Amino acid sequence: MTKQQKTLRQVLLGKADASTSFADLCALLMVLGFDERIRGGHHIFSREGVEEIINLQPVGSKAKPYQVRQVRNIILKYGLGGS
Repeated sequence: MTKQQKTLRQVLLGKADASTSFADLCALLMVLGFDERIRGGHHIFSREGVEEIINLQPVGSKAKPYQVRQVRNIILKYGLGGS
């Protein structure tokens, strides 16, 4: 199981939103086909076919729990999780 697969599983299970690594979450979005642009501390992700824009900011080395939930909802809404 790759690191992105582990991160995807962690995000989809929703049991560790507060301990999700910011770098791992960004890498997952890149693997899922999102484009990233950075404005200051904001990492902004967009993807063709996805209405929502994902705006992430780290807290130390972790992602904000509510942003992990937003990513989970978008993955589920658009069926981006693969299997």
